[in-house]
Amino acid sequence: MNGASRRGPGKDPRIITFRVALESLLESLDATVRIARWDQAGEAIPEPLQKSASQLVQRLGAATRLASGKFVGAPAVVLASEAIRSAVLELDAAYVIYRKHAEGSPAEKGEAVMALDAELGRVKQGATFLE
Repeated sequence: MNGASRRGPGKDPRIITFRVALESLLESLDATVRIARWDQAGEAIPEPLQKSASQLVQRLGAATRLASGKFVGAPAVVLASEAIRSAVLELDAAYVIYRKHAEGSPAEKGEAVMALDAELGRVKQGATFLE
């Protein structure tokens, strides 16, 4: 039995990389939602929030590239990779829908933000692979 087969799926370097990409994507999407809901009462958007949101496209690209790969290995590793892949693809689809409606009327933008936020919440709630 080699070292790779003795590790659980959470310690497999491929899963760690994939999980970090998903966590970064979640952070950027969350920042995007927070900025879209930002109260325009004169208070500036915090720099870390702006920075995270500005990295969204790069992080989405990295996560979707990883999601397009095929994981081979122990069943637990394959299951973990499939769960992360599914989450990434769902977030990608939700972001595409958000972008289509974000430039519309204020009502459309509000609904788009709520839908994206709901998808973020759903993924985070079911994300046992992030633990």
